[in-house]
Amino acid sequence: MKMVRDIPGVVRHHWKEGTINWPMGIYITLVHVAAAAGIPKMWDCSAETLLWAFVLWPITGVGITVGVHRLWSHRSYEASFAARLFLMLVNSIANQGSIWHWARDHRVHHKFSETTADPHDATRGFFFAHMGWLFVKKHPDIVKAGRDLDFSDLLDDATVMFQKKCDPWFALYMCYVMPAQVAQHFWGENFWNAFFVAGALRYCVVLHFTWLVNSAAHLMGDHPYDLLSYPAENPVVSFCAIGEGWHNWHHKYPFDYAASEFGISSQFNPSKLLIDLMASVGLVWGRKRGTAAWAMGRTRRDRDIAAGKPLPKAPPRPWEVREASADAKKVE
Repeated sequence: MKMVRDIPGVVRHHWKEGTINWPMGIYITLVHVAAAAGIPKMWDCSAETLLWAFVLWPITGVGITVGVHRLWSHRSYEASFAARLFLMLVNSIANQGSIWHWARDHRVHHKFSETTADPHDATRGFFFAHMGWLFVKKHPDIVKAGRDLDFSDLLDDATVMFQKKCDPWFALYMCYVMPAQVAQHFWGENFWNAFFVAGALRYCVVLHFTWLVNSAAHLMGDHPYDLLSYPAENPVVSFCAIGEGWHNWHHKYPFDYAASEFGISSQFNPSKLLIDLMASVGLVWGRKRGTAAWAMGRTRRDRDIAAGKPLPKAPPRPWEVREASADAKKVE
């Protein structure tokens, strides 16, 4: 299937074509309204509830990074039923769509990155890559790509199928209601205070942390591993998304369970640390790494530099195209 690369920086006005995704647009709007309602309630919450909301950030992040991203989307390691059950549950608290849908779209994103078949094509600008893509219906190329790829491994996973059958009600309960019930039961917090703070506000913040991987980590940062790739090494995003900001490496070696060249001692990556801890007790195995491939590629690159061969030029970033276009108009 041939995919077309859009002209960077050119925004197509989907709303003029009647392709707004109204259900998702309304849902995302309500998510932000509920989160805003949680801000003043923070002053009414106990210290335990605030701590609970904070702790749910890395807990739900694990459901995304260790679970749906590195395990189910990229199959970068294998996991026991107990590990998969745990990851499915914390992924449900994260409430970013079912594992099935998240992994499907993410595989399409990697195969057709920055083309019309990429669900959150970064060449269309920061906002589109961050959250704008959720407000419009999918491009036909995305739909076709999703039909053509193989997802039989997801169909064979009982934990994935259980969550898919219960979607969206189970995830909505785990995301909003369960945190409030825990706070109410264990330290007597007011249910609605915990609902809006540990549920709604925390959920919205973690959503934006995850979205930064699609936006900031595709448009801002260094490109030491693949100069021709938009994804970049972004330590700020890595902190927010508990290890997912080393994106130039990840798109170069998507099969790598660490999603970074180094471990936590050199690059902030608690998700790798957790996978390593689970491996040490036999819950996961078969961890794949891209370091051998990188070593060979680095040797080849160093040899080309020594021979005086020019390095390939990086593609223009969206803002560079806009600036060049503006300069051209001035000349005219």
